[in-house]
Amino acid sequence: MLFLLLISLSVPRAAFAQEFIAVPDRISDEAFYRLVACAARPGGECNKPLIYWPEERRLALRVGIASTAESFQDYRFDIVDAAIDAAIAEINGAGAHLFLERVYEGEMDVPFYLVDTPQGGTITGTGVEELDGSSIAIGRVAIRSRGGDIVASTIAISQDIRRREIASVILEELVQSLGLVTDIASPAYELSIFAENGNSMTRLRGQDASALRRHYPRPGVPEPTTN
Repeated sequence: MLFLLLISLSVPRAAFAQEFIAVPDRISDEAFYRLVACAARPGGECNKPLIYWPEERRLALRVGIASTAESFQDYRFDIVDAAIDAAIAEINGAGAHLFLERVYEGEMDVPFYLVDTPQGGTITGTGVEELDGSSIAIGRVAIRSRGGDIVASTIAISQDIRRREIASVILEELVQSLGLVTDIASPAYELSIFAENGNSMTRLRGQDASALRRHYPRPGVPEPTTN
């Protein structure tokens, strides 16, 4: 069965079903992972399927800018371009069994579309079925999966994205394109890349990096203990 997941980012983000889960305080590493990976409330069941890039693809995922609208300002393009490189370095350095490669042409596993759509508008003209006709705030991730395997991930970035948000949004979009698709709302997680109410983090640290490693564990690495 083919599954399509659309994730829209805004500030503040709209409360779509299971787009985020609120918790009052810090939770265990295992609970945090299940929350961001399958929308499970602490101690509860998954509300989204667990999805992953297939093993034969996950060590060579090609990421790049597939298309840039003429109205997408040059300075924004330059910042997005650099932010993609920085986000790839963060993900590749997190210790997960995963490797992203920056490419500039040819087929891409995770293409970025820098669109001329304003915040709150409807995306058109990308030629991507999962994006065209959908609304966008700052950004949108469209993930197609079959069973537990991700088939394709596509990311759109609005022309209205603000300079100070770009690095954080690009990193979060890329992490979500890997299957960690739910945000967390809590004063205890304001400095998480998955924070629902802000776009300020530009590094993968702590439980953010741990969640990525749990989703893509390295062969031979012992299962982490819950704390």
